[in-house]
Amino acid sequence: MLNVMKKCALSLLSVLLLCLTVGDMRTAKAESYTPDAYNYSFWGDAVPSPEAYSAIDLLDGERLGIGAFSEPSDMQVTEDLEIYILDSGNNRVVILDDQFELVQEITSFTIEGESSTFANPQGIFVNDEQHLFIADSGNRRVVHLNQDFELLKIIDNPQSELLNDQFTFTPMKVVVDFADRVFVMADGVFDGFMEFSVDGQFTTFIGANRVRVDPIEYLWKRFATREQRSQMVMYVPTEFTSLDIDERGFVYATTADNSLDVIKKLNARGDDILRREGYFSPYGDVLFARNSGPSRLIDISVADSEIYSVLDARKGRVFTYNGDGHLMYVFGGLGNKIGEFRTPVAIERSGDQFLVLDRELGEITIFTATEYGQTLNEAVRSYESGDEEKAQLLYSEAVQMNMNLEFAYTGIGKALLRQDEYEAAMNQFERSLDQSNYSKAYLLFRNQELREHFSLIMTGIIVVGLTITAFVIYRKKTRKNRGASV
Repeated sequence: MLNVMKKCALSLLSVLLLCLTVGDMRTAKAESYTPDAYNYSFWGDAVPSPEAYSAIDLLDGERLGIGAFSEPSDMQVTEDLEIYILDSGNNRVVILDDQFELVQEITSFTIEGESSTFANPQGIFVNDEQHLFIADSGNRRVVHLNQDFELLKIIDNPQSELLNDQFTFTPMKVVVDFADRVFVMADGVFDGFMEFSVDGQFTTFIGANRVRVDPIEYLWKRFATREQRSQMVMYVPTEFTSLDIDERGFVYATTADNSLDVIKKLNARGDDILRREGYFSPYGDVLFARNSGPSRLIDISVADSEIYSVLDARKGRVFTYNGDGHLMYVFGGLGNKIGEFRTPVAIERSGDQFLVLDRELGEITIFTATEYGQTLNEAVRSYESGDEEKAQLLYSEAVQMNMNLEFAYTGIGKALLRQDEYEAAMNQFERSLDQSNYSKAYLLFRNQELREHFSLIMTGIIVVGLTITAFVIYRKKTRKNRGASV
């Protein structure tokens, strides 16, 4: 019996390995056909696309006159387009205005009359009141400064029953919501983000990732000895790699695993509410070579109208999605040309410009939207703001510039749907192969037709009913007369 079970297990293992091998062969083949600017079709093919963003300038410490950046790790753009750069190797914060001119450097702050400096800080956040929050990783604390860069509070050494005695607080990233709750991504924490109250007290964890189980490893464990199982990998949730927060307080995050939900949108309870209605779940490259592996998302930036962008450290690409999870455009890459990077670590959006921070080169690449990128951005914004007619027009213009932009037909269809143009919307959804929205449009179209022709339909039903009734009565009378005559 045991031999039979082992044979079955080996057969199942062989099938799994074959499936994985076939999948790798497909992705490896597709990699060589990926164009410089591209999108993904409904069928998973990388199709050419116009350039949505182009690099126009480079910015570094030497140009600003403050000395070269040393391993910068993070940056933030505020609502008034001021840029805060965390120059980690130099333990300073560099502030620029919207024209990329130097405003100020912050290298220290005062605690009870004494000067204190940063130690290899890794994360920075600026709220609407211009308060500055710094994940001072080397000092194992989060520093909260006001708009005048005076100390308000320090978050360090959190105490809770949820934390074990050996826990060491090493903050890596930080964001703050409109209620002044502080969310910290801490090194070595697998339970999610650490949430702190207004007064800096640790309250709970939110958004823990689910445990990922390798089916092959799990199968081996079923038949391994106790000693072999003790040497195998323990399954623990994966760590987050970045986080950002939108104007409504939803936390966007990325993780380092290879699942389909590497991007999350967390509500106040920590539930993932990200919409994934695109052809593929938002996770970077759909196709990838076996030797390079899937995208490794290390930073996320949320713009207005639920548009968000993620940075792939593995290939240096920036992927931007709309609120429904449709891939809008891709740009960037690894290399030595302008618009390419060595070690990209952070992205931020400044209006319709993108800033990409390169840790190794110590510089920021500035990207500006092309006509195509600007049209697509405005189409999404118009739809989200309720201007359906403008959204329809802009999506139509985007399609004229890129016939491969299949999801634009969904955008046109949704705009038509809001204008009660159900039949026209059905045609657009059919072109984009959007079955879900097509069904919705068809249902609304059917109900509309029923309402418009209700009186005619009911008249027809009544006429047919009366005709059938008269015919039945006539047949009965005919049969009765025949019986009487006999």
